[in-house]
Amino acid sequence: MAAPQSTAADIESPYAWLRLAVSLVLMTIGGSGMYSVTVVLPRIQADFGIARADASLPYTLTMIGFGAGGILMGRLADRFGVLVPVAIGALGLGAGFIVAGLAPNIWLFGAAQGLLIGFVGTSATFAPLVADTAQWFDRRKGIALAICMSGNYAAGAVWPPVMQYFIDAAGWRQTYIGMGLFCLAAILPLAFLLRRRPPLHAVAPVAPGAGGLAPPDGQRPMGLRPMTALLLLSVAGVACCVAMSMPQVHIVAYCSDLGIGAARGAEMLSLMLGLGVVSRLASGWISDRIGGLRTLLLGSVLQGTALLLFLPFQGPVSLYVVSGLFGLFQGGIVPAYALIVREHFSPREAGARVGTVLMATLLGMALGGWLSGAVFDWTGSYRAAFINGIGWNLLNLAIAGFLLYRVSSMARARAGTLPVRVT
Repeated sequence: MAAPQSTAADIESPYAWLRLAVSLVLMTIGGSGMYSVTVVLPRIQADFGIARADASLPYTLTMIGFGAGGILMGRLADRFGVLVPVAIGALGLGAGFIVAGLAPNIWLFGAAQGLLIGFVGTSATFAPLVADTAQWFDRRKGIALAICMSGNYAAGAVWPPVMQYFIDAAGWRQTYIGMGLFCLAAILPLAFLLRRRPPLHAVAPVAPGAGGLAPPDGQRPMGLRPMTALLLLSVAGVACCVAMSMPQVHIVAYCSDLGIGAARGAEMLSLMLGLGVVSRLASGWISDRIGGLRTLLLGSVLQGTALLLFLPFQGPVSLYVVSGLFGLFQGGIVPAYALIVREHFSPREAGARVGTVLMATLLGMALGGWLSGAVFDWTGSYRAAFINGIGWNLLNLAIAGFLLYRVSSMARARAGTLPVRVT
C-alpha cells in the first residue's frame, strides 16, 4: 500500500510533533548499538585476551558502519520513505546483537558490531530520522532537530546502567542476545507510525541570527563553493567527535584503571549523556535565536573546557562532576551541523548534505574511540589521550571560527561596509 503524501499544512502540526516523539523513541532504542560496546569493553578485553586498542576496535567498526550506513539509509528514505530503512534497521540490530553475543572471537564480534549493528541497524535510526524531522518543521526547526537527536544521548543515559546491571547479573553474552530480541520487538511496531511521506514543498534556507545570509539558491553557502563548505564542515565534524569520543568511549575503562570500578564508570557515562540531553535541548532553543554556526562555536569552546578539567581530577566525586559538566557542555555540537546545512545549503540538497556531515561526525567518533585506546597502549596512561582530544577540539574551534568570520564578512558586505570575496 502506498504511503499517504502530506501537505504544507502538516508542517509543525500535531501530527508533526507526534512523529517527532516517535523518532525520539526510535533513536533512543537504536542508539543502544552504539553504547553497548563501550560498556562491554573491559569484559571482551578480558574474555578474548586482547589489548585495549584491539578491544576498542569494535567500537570503531560500529561507528564507521554507522556513518557509511547513514548515507545508504538516507537514500532509501528519500526513495521509499523513512519506514523502510527503520524496519531494515530493526532486523539489523536484532541479528547483530544476537550474533555478537554468540561470537567466539573478537573478529566475529567486531564484524557483527560494524556490519549488522552499525551499518544496517543503528544507522537507520539516526540520519534518516534527522532528515525526516527537518522536513516537518520550519520556525521551530532548531528545537525539533535537538529533540530528535536527543535520542542519541538518551540512549547513552539509559542503556549503559541497564546493560551493566544485566551484564553483572547474567553475563555480557546473555545481555547482548536479550537486547537483540528487545530491538526486534520494539522498533518494528513503532516504524509503522511513520508511514506518511513528508510534505513536498521546500522551504528556502535562512540563517537565523546571521541576517538571512544564505543565498536563495544555496549555491554559495557561507560565501564558499558548496564542496568547500561541505569539506570544512566535515573536517570540523571529525575533529569535534574525535575529542568527544575520548570520555564517552573510555570512561568505563578509565574508572576501572583508577580502581573506581566499571559500575561507577557506567554511571558517569549515563550522567554525561543524560545531561547531554539537557544540553542538546537547550542548544536547540539557543540555535533558533543565534543560528547554527554560533551554536557550534559555543559548544566547541565549552567542550574543550570540559576536556581540560579531566586532566587534574581523578577522584570519584570530581569525575562525577566533570563528567556531568562534559555532558552539559557538548550536547549541542552535532545538531548544530544539521542546522547549519538547513540554513546555508539548498533544500534540494539538504538530505545528502546532512547525511555527509553526520557521517563525518560518526567517523570522528570511530577514529577517536580507537585512537584513545591506541594512545593508552603507547603511553600506559589516559592523560595523553585527553591531551590528544584537546588538540582535535582546537581544530574544530578554528574551523567554526573561520566559517563564522565568513558569514560575518558577508553581513558587513551586504551592509556596504566592505567587499566580500567568494572563494
